[in-house]
Amino acid sequence: MVKVLSVGGSIVAPNQPDSEFLISFANLVREWLKEDGSRKLILVVGGGAPARAYQQAYRAVVDSCGTTAGDEQADWIGIMATRLNAQLLKAVFGDLCVNDVVYDPTQIVEFSGRVLVAAGWKPGFSTDNDAVLLAERFAAKTVVNLSNIEKVYTDDPKKNPDAKPVDAMSWADFRKMVGDEWCPGKNCPFDPIASRRAENMGIRVICAGGKNIENIKNILNDKPFIGTIIG
Repeated sequence: MVKVLSVGGSIVAPNQPDSEFLISFANLVREWLKEDGSRKLILVVGGGAPARAYQQAYRAVVDSCGTTAGDEQADWIGIMATRLNAQLLKAVFGDLCVNDVVYDPTQIVEFSGRVLVAAGWKPGFSTDNDAVLLAERFAAKTVVNLSNIEKVYTDDPKKNPDAKPVDAMSWADFRKMVGDEWCPGKNCPFDPIASRRAENMGIRVICAGGKNIENIKNILNDKPFIGTIIG
């Protein structure tokens, strides 16, 4: 049984690596895997604040030189941040994660351990899309998206005080909210490109807060949880 977690860089490295969170998360994963020898977990990690900081620096420097910053280069910068975070997770789960960090989810992926860690692949989308591709590859019907928000809202709550949290919504409604375009550093509950692919593949996504360890445990154990189901 394989489950896929898209772990937001915002919870792994909100400014710098969050050791306290990583300790709690590592203990949860080890405990969950120990309960059943058939369980496996794929962790696809984002770039977090370091990715956006480097992207912003790139744009500021290039703009000051009178040229135009390119989305492809900004994406590559973000991808490198995801790879650093992924290497950290691989090291944390060293005895359980025997395979190399996955950079290209479309190639043959070896998964001989209990944990598989993946990072950004190429420009044009976020690691959410890589998570969907790996879910498809390993026949997982759900991607759990862990970030710094507990639920999806009807609108951006920072801009609209009338925005309401939702427990469940269709892909059609969600995609109306996030659109179809990706830009480097885009901040939304789930990547638009990944959303389109998940809808086409019949994969559902659970969006939930990544710092709530007990809630993550409930999701992994198919128990009632706090979050939003899309699909």
